[in-house]
Amino acid sequence: MSNQQLFRLGLIVNPLAGVGGSVALKGSDGADTAARALALGAEPKAQQRTLTALEVFKALPMEVLTYPDEMGERVAREAGFNPTVLGQITTGATTAEDTEKAAVALFEAGVDLILFAGGDGTARNICHALPEQFPVLGIPAGVKIHSGVYAVTPKAAGEVVAMLVRGELVTLMNQEVRDIDEAQFREGRVRAKYYGELQVPQEHRYMQHVKEGGKEVEELVVADIAADVVERLEPGVRYVMGSGTTVKAVMDELGLENTLLGVDVIEDGALVKQDCTAADLLQLTDGVDAKVVITLIGGQGHILGRGNQQLSAALIRQVGKENLIVIATKSKLKALEGRPLIVDSGDPELDRELAGLIPVTTGYHDSVLYRVAEI
Repeated sequence: MSNQQLFRLGLIVNPLAGVGGSVALKGSDGADTAARALALGAEPKAQQRTLTALEVFKALPMEVLTYPDEMGERVAREAGFNPTVLGQITTGATTAEDTEKAAVALFEAGVDLILFAGGDGTARNICHALPEQFPVLGIPAGVKIHSGVYAVTPKAAGEVVAMLVRGELVTLMNQEVRDIDEAQFREGRVRAKYYGELQVPQEHRYMQHVKEGGKEVEELVVADIAADVVERLEPGVRYVMGSGTTVKAVMDELGLENTLLGVDVIEDGALVKQDCTAADLLQLTDGVDAKVVITLIGGQGHILGRGNQQLSAALIRQVGKENLIVIATKSKLKALEGRPLIVDSGDPELDRELAGLIPVTTGYHDSVLYRVAEI
């Protein structure tokens, strides 16, 4: 920490982070992708997610330094800060280069920590611009969150900053920055690559783990889970099938095509629509009996808000908490080492409503109760 009397926080917002998620583009990298997402009706969420983090510590004494307008100034002022604004941008046309320039400017200005909102692409930019040993913390706002530099939710990011500002002891640890090829991702293939490490304040309740892939030895258990779900499918009920290999096993059991990294809808053993957007799902479940089948991300525990932003808060409210079907192998649950499942829907009130014990199908006629956290 610097020798300044007040904690000096650097703030960077990637305003287009995650804009492709709700319209099934599976990422937001590249100007063309962002423009396409906006044309499809996507609404940027990074500002609101940043505000959620800032609300946690806005009453604490500190200095906030940031970049102009949508890259931090706007949301900092909305939270009640009077930030020092560095640099220049072209409003409405920010780029990855702007993120890197902002990181360098804040570092050179002597901030104690850079808090940034984005996804794995933003983490790559930060990693490229800063020395490895400089402390940073990510507010999750992207579609792809494979890197270990992000808090589990925006509110959790705010809690970590509050601990630092209050002078509490928080361990700093190096965490990996990883990103995938979005073109391959949209074709259903995950190709993650290591880009370096960043130093982050490590408080285990609030920090995300690097994403883990599934293990082939679980194939038989996954097949049992799929058989159980298929046996319980009800006629006349519309099922929203979330992303991931465990949900794919259910689709395979039904003999249906599956969008591995997207969301499909089925009814009475037939496909209704593949690779749906958030708007599609709201329309397809409006006024009908519907359920949502989801699994968790191995190693992290997220069941909403990571890679499945098509499952919007509005959809979950429309379908109802009681109609969520969570499926996962026991080994995936054990790998969490007692950490709870996490929902990061973008609606803090809904996240609170979903907290508590929920049944998780872990095999054929086998389920456990597992806790969903309020973070």
